Amino acid sequence: MKKLDQILSKKSLAPGEPGKGRNVWYCMGYVLARDEARSIALHDCDILTYDRELLARLVYPVANPLFNYEFCKGYYPRIGGNKLNGRVTRLLVTPLLKALRKVIGHRDYIEFIDVFRYPLAGEFSFRSRMLKELRIPSDWGLEIGILSEMQRNHAQNRICQVDIAKAYDHKHQKISLNDKTKGLSKMSIDISKTLIRKLAAQGDTFTYNNLRTIKATYYRTALDLLEIYHNDAKLNGLDININDEEIAIEMFANNIIVAGQEFLDNPNQNPLTPNWNRVQNTLPTFKEQFIQAVSDDSKI
Repeated sequence: MKKLDQILSKKSLAPGEPGKGRNVWYCMGYVLARDEARSIALHDCDILTYDRELLARLVYPVANPLFNYEFCKGYYPRIGGNKLNGRVTRLLVTPLLKALRKVIGHRDYIEFIDVFRYPLAGEFSFRSRMLKELRIPSDWGLEIGILSEMQRNHAQNRICQVDIAKAYDHKHQKISLNDKTKGLSKMSIDISKTLIRKLAAQGDTFTYNNLRTIKATYYRTALDLLEIYHNDAKLNGLDININDEEIAIEMFANNIIVAGQEFLDNPNQNPLTPNWNRVQNTLPTFKEQFIQAVSDDSKI
């Protein structure tokens, strides 16, 4: 597999950086190379409350031949034990989308992302024919990037979301206050940068001044939502640490500026993986090499 990655790198076809998106991209390529599945599903591998019904509910909308859905996004309550989880969605994505709407106005893209109950869920399924043209970020912007591709390329009546679990918990990333290359800090930068890039690609202009406005609007919006989350948690007998949540909000606010500055400093950076049609057109025998490499690696 490393040899194949080197072949792709020489043709400028390999994912730009290691990460979750890079792994998913290669898995998609392998599914296409085998050409056996008609519907596929992806889910996180660190789910502590995993049940096979989760997978069944996730894949059913795109596996049922009587349905017209091409893509399905999973969602679930983010409650672990007696604690309210889902910090990045609650404290970053939701208030940031509201802030972007206030600052730059109505955008179909913002409305599309915001309609999903849990946009950062790592659980989604689609018809395998969609994989050939899919371009995704290779970093923590994967989930937002996939939703962005759905909004750009597919009719909304072919997209659905489904409740896939009554309870969901997984291993949690550390917040990493002092290291922007790890944990929730890096995740927040990657996600913010993905949203900024997608809006810029659709014609919106970003400057340092309006990034400061977005940050300020986000911060006030996030604090307002935090009061709602606190009341909701107490109403349902759940634990929530207000101090920790405010620390996370402050870090996310600063990282919005970091993400925006990285975009302004390097607007020509292409963070998306090439689609597999391009790989196949450039390297016609790559599918066979891919299948053989996986077979050889599995024997080691």
